[in-house]
Amino acid sequence: MVRERRTVPPARDVNEVVSVIGPGMEITGDIKCDGTVRVEGKVEGSIRATKSVVVGQTGSVTGDIETQDVVVGGAVAGTISGASRVELHDTCRVRGDIQSRRIKLDEGGHVEGRLHMGKGAKATGQVHSASIEPPEGRRPEQQSRRNSLSASAARN
Repeated sequence: MVRERRTVPPARDVNEVVSVIGPGMEITGDIKCDGTVRVEGKVEGSIRATKSVVVGQTGSVTGDIETQDVVVGGAVAGTISGASRVELHDTCRVRGDIQSRRIKLDEGGHVEGRLHMGKGAKATGQVHSASIEPPEGRRPEQQSRRNSLSASAARN
């Protein structure tokens, strides 16, 4: 009798693993995953992944996202923290702060919150109305001078 020798397939690298929350699927609770999480359904809870999180056009997340790379084409209500980059497509609807070294926002994408860019950027976790503040280092008198020049130009 001949014995067949079975070999165990090699273990997959965790960075190759993709976990999918498909359309019509709803998850309530926090998700922690090695590799990538792709959301095409609905998640109510935070998502932590070692590699990336992709929220497709039909996907929605109500909770915080923390990973290396984030791509959003759907809806997110919560803080997004992408250690390397955050990419926001023209179909995205984000309500919350975004923190990353690099941020790309396609024309037409909607963001209501603050953007924190740079190596040491930290999101506050609070949702704010989008506002434009003067760059750091600008002295208050420069800001008030610009306002008075704008006011005088409007009168003329």
